[in-house]
Amino acid sequence: MMKVIQFTIPVEIDNSIYFQEDRLPYFYRHLHRHIETQITWVVNGEGTLVIGNNMLPFRSGDLFVIGANQPHLFKSDPSYFIPGSRRQIHSLNIFFNPTGFISHLLAFPEMLSIKKFVNSSNTGLQASDKDAAKLAEHFLKIRNSSVGFRLAYFIEFLQVMANLRKWKPLSTGSFEYSISDTEGLRMNDIYQYTMDHFTEDITLAQIAAIAYLTPQSFCRYFKKHTNKTYVNFLNEVRINEACKKFMELNFESIGNVAYQSGFNSVVSFNRVFKSIMEKTPKEFIRTYHKDN
Repeated sequence: MMKVIQFTIPVEIDNSIYFQEDRLPYFYRHLHRHIETQITWVVNGEGTLVIGNNMLPFRSGDLFVIGANQPHLFKSDPSYFIPGSRRQIHSLNIFFNPTGFISHLLAFPEMLSIKKFVNSSNTGLQASDKDAAKLAEHFLKIRNSSVGFRLAYFIEFLQVMANLRKWKPLSTGSFEYSISDTEGLRMNDIYQYTMDHFTEDITLAQIAAIAYLTPQSFCRYFKKHTNKTYVNFLNEVRINEACKKFMELNFESIGNVAYQSGFNSVVSFNRVFKSIMEKTPKEFIRTYHKDN
């Protein structure tokens, strides 16, 4: 019998917070959500984070806050799925229900800044590289503490995060999260097919068939659930792949990256890249490596 993959994943929490450390061949590869807010430190791993109606590259050292009920997917790079690969991911994760026991703590006047931070994380946040390194120390402090001290250190962790001013929002507030589990599974199929075949010429008929919809119905469906057209999403997947190559300096030329990312011409690649990243490829490379 084929196992049915859930879209809403239950997190087993028998305390006010739940700590999870993962050392696996690759990240959980299905789009999913849960009622808990999730804080993830990617100790080791590279790939693409799909979150809400956005996507971005992730790499070792990144730290993210994922909002409650926010659909997300950490898609490991293809190298992790090569037969015989010995690559592994390593992540530390904290889950807490903002409407559960923690909500009583957040009601205290001294917790006002933390409450504002938790509310602001609904659409997802990413820490800067500098801040992520500092926050990692608090992650380890919580991991290595006894149960009695864990909650106290977690509150300290929240306060430190609330004091930071350089959080990067990961998804727009206009995205609708209240989709059904059935629709979530369908969106997972669309995302998975796109990320596996983005270098190919994906026609509207092909992707609509994956969703068991007519092309016209698919266009309406996708726009409703992502607030963008499928062509825009496909272009974002391709530009995301290009950005990873630029960030890792893993390319021979911009032209090669364009073709490897699924574009038929360098002119088209440059135009789409600038429309999405608000920089030309050369400007992106120069700015990224200057700041990092």
